[in-house]
Amino acid sequence: MPKEKINRQLPSSFASFGKDLKEARNILRLSRPALAEMVHMDDRYLANIENSGYIPSLPLFHDLATTCNMPVERYFYPDKETLESKEHERLKLKLAYCPEKYLPMVEAIISEAIKMDEADAE
Repeated sequence: MPKEKINRQLPSSFASFGKDLKEARNILRLSRPALAEMVHMDDRYLANIENSGYIPSLPLFHDLATTCNMPVERYFYPDKETLESKEHERLKLKLAYCPEKYLPMVEAIISEAIKMDEADAE
């Protein structure tokens, strides 16, 4: 007896992948053609992923996500609660590409923000 074909659907969490990819690419200051060349794909297909909600194959998804330093967990485990908000994830991405010489300044600003929040809580 032939097996019944199952129509599998991706989780709805993949719906934001294109928008997230475009944001990550812009943070990295990569043009669409530059990113497409880095992962060996056509830049028109990349435009479709970013703007039309196309979901790439798993190998291409991996290449795009890792090249842009994107957190892939949220696409595969959408129901798993994370402690990090989208703002935290965006900051982690920017921090990963921040030049080393500016990290002490960034750390000082974060430390001051934490102190201000603690003072407000008192």
